[in-house]
Amino acid sequence: MKNKVLFLLFLVLTGINLLAQKQYTLQSPNEKITVTINTGDQLSYSVQHDGTIVLADSPIGMELDNGVVLGGPAKALADKATSVDQTIKADFYKRNEIQDQYNELVLTFKGLYKVIFRAYNEGVAYRFQTGIAKPFNVVREIADFNFDKDYTAWIPYVNARKGDGDFIQQQFFTSFENTYTVTPLSKMEPERLVFLPAMVELENGKKVVITEADLEDFPGLLLRNEKGKTGFTAVHAGYPKTEEQGGHNNLQYVVKERENYVAKIDKKRFFPWRCLLISENDKDLADSDLVYKLASPCRVDDLSWIKPGKVAWDWWNNWNIYGVPFKAGINNDTYKYYIDFAAKYGIEYVILDEGWAVNKQADLFQVVPEINLKELVAYGKERNVGLVLWAGYAAIDKDMEHVCQHYSDMGIKGFKVDFMDRDDQKVVDFYYRMAAMAAKYHLFIDFHGAYKPTGLSRTYPNVLNYEGVYGLEQAKWDNEGDLATNEVTIPFIRMVAGSFDYTQGAMKNAQKNSFAANWGEPMSQGTRCRQLAEYVIFESPFNMLCDSPSNYLKEDECTKFIASVPTTWDKTVVLDGKVGEYLVIARKKGYKWYIGAITNWEERDLTIDLTPLNGGAKSGHIFRDGPNANRVAQDYVSEHYQVMGNTVKVHLAKGGGMVLVW
Repeated sequence: MKNKVLFLLFLVLTGINLLAQKQYTLQSPNEKITVTINTGDQLSYSVQHDGTIVLADSPIGMELDNGVVLGGPAKALADKATSVDQTIKADFYKRNEIQDQYNELVLTFKGLYKVIFRAYNEGVAYRFQTGIAKPFNVVREIADFNFDKDYTAWIPYVNARKGDGDFIQQQFFTSFENTYTVTPLSKMEPERLVFLPAMVELENGKKVVITEADLEDFPGLLLRNEKGKTGFTAVHAGYPKTEEQGGHNNLQYVVKERENYVAKIDKKRFFPWRCLLISENDKDLADSDLVYKLASPCRVDDLSWIKPGKVAWDWWNNWNIYGVPFKAGINNDTYKYYIDFAAKYGIEYVILDEGWAVNKQADLFQVVPEINLKELVAYGKERNVGLVLWAGYAAIDKDMEHVCQHYSDMGIKGFKVDFMDRDDQKVVDFYYRMAAMAAKYHLFIDFHGAYKPTGLSRTYPNVLNYEGVYGLEQAKWDNEGDLATNEVTIPFIRMVAGSFDYTQGAMKNAQKNSFAANWGEPMSQGTRCRQLAEYVIFESPFNMLCDSPSNYLKEDECTKFIASVPTTWDKTVVLDGKVGEYLVIARKKGYKWYIGAITNWEERDLTIDLTPLNGGAKSGHIFRDGPNANRVAQDYVSEHYQVMGNTVKVHLAKGGGMVLVW
């Protein structure tokens, strides 16, 4: 006995682990990706892709307020491996069917919790599952992303809105909109948070995008770099302790104080997936389905009433209609003009953005006297045009069911819900409550002031779109922002998470040296054909036409094309692309292919290989940059195009674009 006690004392003093470490491995179906999972003192994992270290050993876990540490010193009591190969029917998406193939490993630990790992051909994901019946709080999540070298990262820093607390606390109040900073990991600003998705460039041109999926009843994942280190660590907003109504036009709930925990848990549950999307070629990132695959299945029984489509939008163009006998603005005459325009081109919806409800009252039943909603709904119905209403977060949340029932009964088709500007647990819960309530009353939702999508559109397909992107609205006020470079970056990073409401479609276009931000009469960066191509490039089931109906009526050919482009697709094939430089995407609806291409500020010639499209028509119509598009961005050529062989050769101007329909 004495010798045993001395031996145990020796192990403690020397720091040798009494709990033997065990290692598990999991491979993707194509065997290119290998996940190595270590248990023992701390649960951790690492990832390799064809011999390339994607992720160095990284700890994962959760600290609970009852003293339990999920992922702490523990031995797996059981492990279960399975393989899945199935087809998912996708609703209102970039393809109508998805192959869902993965290998899964479930580790069961003492303390009523499991950790689930999945390896797909396109990436890796893991999540925790708890079977703890008693309520508890999550103090913090341990989720590190360690890299073996000082790689280059493409990160969207949080732009904090003014609020209470220290700088870190202030960054929990944000619109999740920024361009990407390209920096070595070790040179990141340690006090600044990063929102997802974020990308790291590995060796041999490989990339890894970090994001999350199936985010329900838990705060969103933010990242932070500790000074000089080559990786990220997880940060979450604390649970709101006290809030007060305020913010933009009194339409937000502003957190005044947060708890010392991040989430309240009151039942057995799954936690969100932490995802790594891995690509050998940049173009594959723009075509990932991983977030959709990982989302919870559809919870809406009847989808027949959900109608994606285009929407004529008022706010970006500042209600600037002209050549009419009435004063333009937020009034019935103006919106009837928008409805007539939409009806002329077969555009499904018109939105009434901020201003139709009395300002600063946060009451969606107080409609300004210049607007008669019932009259507008009837006017639109006669012309087969539905109406959508803008709503601030606080205004709709305080009386959600009454608002949804009232406006559904009136004939309103959906809401654009704005200014949440947070992703703590309470706001994440709002998204699900809003989606469910809207579905109950046959209303669809476009979330603005929103964090990135995490698969909610699969669970509630009436959630048609999200913002969470540095979009064309920035052209109204930001002279320094490089929208053209941003537009060839977001499809490889932000669009990995899901669709976005970029709000393209400007008819006033400018090259780099002639662009100027203008609130009242805004313009886009890049050529006219770029704006047309973005209706093919960007995934957006509820897709805005940002410019004035008066401007569109002067550009009949372009407007007819924009109105004709589908917003959901049967097939998508990414043909070519490089992050921050250019992108070529083909999408199919019915028997027709739409091929879009855009470039950064670099003029370039592309040879597009059509072989992956498996044949089809040999002629079509092309919109391409005109010979003077480098000088006058609105110069374009529209003509019949004969496809010779299996390739298409096209020249893109600076900030240019192209669309081929065949």
